Amino acid sequence: MTPTRTAPATADVIVIGGGAAGLMCARVAGLRGRRVRVIEHANRCGKKILMSGGGRCNFTNSGTTAANFISGNPHFCKSALARYTPQHFIEMVERHGIAYHEKELGQLFCDDSSKQIVKMLLDECADAGVRIDTQCSVESIERIDDGFRVRTTLGELRAPALVVATGGLSIPSMGATGFGYELARQFGHTVLPTRAGLVPLTLSGKHQERLADLSGVALPITAHCNGREFSNFMLITHRGVSGPSILQISSYWNLGDALHLDLLPQGDAFEILKEQRSRRPAAELRTTLGELFPKRFAERLCDIGFTSRPMRQFNDPELRVIAAQLQQWPLIASGTEGYRTAEVTLGGVDTDELSSSTMQSKRVPGLYFIGEVVDVTGWLGGYNFQWAWASGHAAGSAV
Repeated sequence: MTPTRTAPATADVIVIGGGAAGLMCARVAGLRGRRVRVIEHANRCGKKILMSGGGRCNFTNSGTTAANFISGNPHFCKSALARYTPQHFIEMVERHGIAYHEKELGQLFCDDSSKQIVKMLLDECADAGVRIDTQCSVESIERIDDGFRVRTTLGELRAPALVVATGGLSIPSMGATGFGYELARQFGHTVLPTRAGLVPLTLSGKHQERLADLSGVALPITAHCNGREFSNFMLITHRGVSGPSILQISSYWNLGDALHLDLLPQGDAFEILKEQRSRRPAAELRTTLGELFPKRFAERLCDIGFTSRPMRQFNDPELRVIAAQLQQWPLIASGTEGYRTAEVTLGGVDTDELSSSTMQSKRVPGLYFIGEVVDVTGWLGGYNFQWAWASGHAAGSAV
């Protein structure tokens, strides 16, 4: 993994990007007897793998289907996902003796450390004869008669097949750049508009002021936007809201879209309030809500939305109004935290110009795009890694 000053002149496959998709592609191609070179501009491979899942890497989701992805063509990902399933990756994890567990909703994490996943991939690449150059930047790429000429800071390299596995724009502090999109445009590909996905939402003005001092408070909700809904926890932050349910819905939200929260997703709010009124008629609404929500959040609800008085003083129509507000609470977001904290990038290389079975360009023979650089974006919960493995496997099987 130590960079050298010169590079061999030729290879069968050049993979630009030593992340999840790139390493999987290199491994598969190497096992097929291809001479593979991986070019990684950072000082080590798999940085996003290392930081994922709080350092334990949510490496796949056992329930992965095409429905868990956002793309201009929702059918594009089906072929690759069908041919390399979560079970295929799990079998490799188990073969390397990596202990793992399911956290929730099919999300699989390492028991110990995400470093184990990176080591596994690097070991697999080494066994397949793959050469990896880190701290190696690409200076230029040209199409030549027999493939591609790649000029790097370690020298010039040529190969008939070039795989772009450069990732998206999310988390620039980890080295993310728009290089893959620039490369796609250079070779005549359409790049669909990109934006931050799986990202915290920001609030402004009175909406932010009402919640800012509740930073750190979390509660289960169901977020609704544009016909989609996600149930999980919401976390209030200094600048807005985050947590799994918010990250999920953020990928479907655009500025100005209506966004509503069901603050009592565990049941029918009206029936819950009626039961509370029957059980403790003398209790104030503030106190009752304090049993259903974190206390400080309940108090804030009463401060900004409800008049608190003993529960017995609320008739059924009044309770219905309160219940409706609790289950259709409007969240007026002003934006997102952007690529700085986004887990993924929505948009990217247009799938209409790629083969769904091989990831090869329909415009330039020998050119492949895999992983996050492609317009395929998964939900939170291991789906984006599964796309990386599946798309990398598809290209690696074809180059």
